[in-house]
Amino acid sequence: VMENIDETPFRITRTVQALGSALRGEPENVPDAGQGSSDRISSEPEKLWFKESSAKNLQNRDFLSPTTVLNTLYADGQVPPAVMGRVLSLKGCGVLPVAGGEVMGEGLRVRVDRIAAFQKVLSGVSAYLKPPSQRQGGVVLNCPALHPKPNLPSPDTLTLGQLRTVLLTDHLGALLRRQGFTVSCCPVLPEDSNIIVFLRMLGVDWPSVPVSWTNDEREEKMLEALQNSPYKEREETDGGRRESEGKKMEGEKEWGTLRVNLKRVFQEEQLPGYDPSLGTCTVQRDSVSHLAQLDRATADCTVSTATAVHVTSCQDEFRQQQIAMLWRASGATVTQRHLVCGPVKTPGSHLSAAQYLQLRRVQMKEASEMKYGEQVEGQTWDDIIKVMTSATVRFELLSTVHMSPVTLDVQREGSVSTKGPRGGVFVMYNCARLHTLFDSYERGMEKGETLDVTDWLIQTVSLSVSQGEWLLLFNYLIPFSELLDQSGQVLECDGGARVNLKTEQICKFLVSLSKDFSSYYNRVHVLGEPLPHLFNQMFCRLQLLRALRELYHRALDTLHLPPIRQL
Repeated sequence: VMENIDETPFRITRTVQALGSALRGEPENVPDAGQGSSDRISSEPEKLWFKESSAKNLQNRDFLSPTTVLNTLYADGQVPPAVMGRVLSLKGCGVLPVAGGEVMGEGLRVRVDRIAAFQKVLSGVSAYLKPPSQRQGGVVLNCPALHPKPNLPSPDTLTLGQLRTVLLTDHLGALLRRQGFTVSCCPVLPEDSNIIVFLRMLGVDWPSVPVSWTNDEREEKMLEALQNSPYKEREETDGGRRESEGKKMEGEKEWGTLRVNLKRVFQEEQLPGYDPSLGTCTVQRDSVSHLAQLDRATADCTVSTATAVHVTSCQDEFRQQQIAMLWRASGATVTQRHLVCGPVKTPGSHLSAAQYLQLRRVQMKEASEMKYGEQVEGQTWDDIIKVMTSATVRFELLSTVHMSPVTLDVQREGSVSTKGPRGGVFVMYNCARLHTLFDSYERGMEKGETLDVTDWLIQTVSLSVSQGEWLLLFNYLIPFSELLDQSGQVLECDGGARVNLKTEQICKFLVSLSKDFSSYYNRVHVLGEPLPHLFNQMFCRLQLLRALRELYHRALDTLHLPPIRQL
């Protein structure tokens, strides 16, 4: 299907690809982009161009092909006139319009036609606030930290490393649903159990079942599948030595020592990335319960092609690889990937998940009282403090690359800053500023002090786009759609056992956006004097900020953080 160039939203990836083709002298038209075409862009052209993002560099360029690249492509680094012509007349689906460019000391720099880009983006904002395409498929997100071993975890037994895996699973689920996947979380937990209540306080809506629910039938089914598995070890000479591990629980059925050769599973089924020391494992009751939960979650995934992602701490990775191979040995054909999280360190103290949340809540309340005084009381403020605490915790645990360790300051005398551009509080505060701005604007309209510019057409406006406005559009509004799409792209690629999803990116994106928005907001008086010759400018700024407010909502929604409308 050919796309209409005028209607396709701008994409950074497509622009970089088109610039690369122009530089190499390949056919000018960007490959026709159907479903998710930006997924399969070869990484080669991307190395030819770099998108600028710093305020300093954006003063004179938006994309740069460095001198080192030009020297490898052309004799003496001289860009042939025909190539220059192609770069300057760049067109294509989703390709940003070029206003000019020249070769300077640092390389070939290109400037985008900012007014044309501004007009098109702001007259079709919704396309930039959702993933470029809807994907199909089912994903089971399995969180080993929440499985009974054999007792149900509680807020007091949950470690900070395990809490990190739960919040990451929750965030990933929201991102994948946004991309069109059917997502099922595992395990289901008893409703109103302590752990469910605790997770709800953090905005996590984990699937629950009535307290009377059992999974016995599936456990029987999984046990039988393992007993009939081609990977089951026939000789059972090790029963005595393992007895201490597999002591019978009350009411538990008698079962002999069942051993499965996990190494044969991944060797014969050619599954790369599994630990060669997995060897043979004795099947425990906990493992059968874990498999039965996975079996249930897969059955809930109504889509034919399903992928299971085990979100596990580095300490539990080996154990989870065992579970994965046991599941495979039972006949499961689901693609399995392991998302491994680094440890959470708290120098000088040891806190459970419950103690950590309580500490952050107390600190948040104290910080709010210092800033806002006696008005900090009542249900409204309780709700604000709950959301701000949740934001603090999520940004602390999710802003770091998932494989890397996180170090937390959990000293009682430490404080949660309501000001510093460090994390969740700063992001929520800047989102609230946008709500305050639009409240003021709407009050002004009601009183007749402000012109209602809601329905003006952006095309009718003659614009000059300031540096600050372009930075917000080019670094945040335009790239957001592709950012939302990344986790699904990676999951659809083949790979080994481990999968590396850039789960930190939404948090980092929001912190960076908040710094740049805060700087812009402090510098520019958006609702200035209602002078007729300034209406156009005010209108354009309001359109941009309205789009940013919606962007905040969409991004915060993937973290299950409701926006705070006043602070």
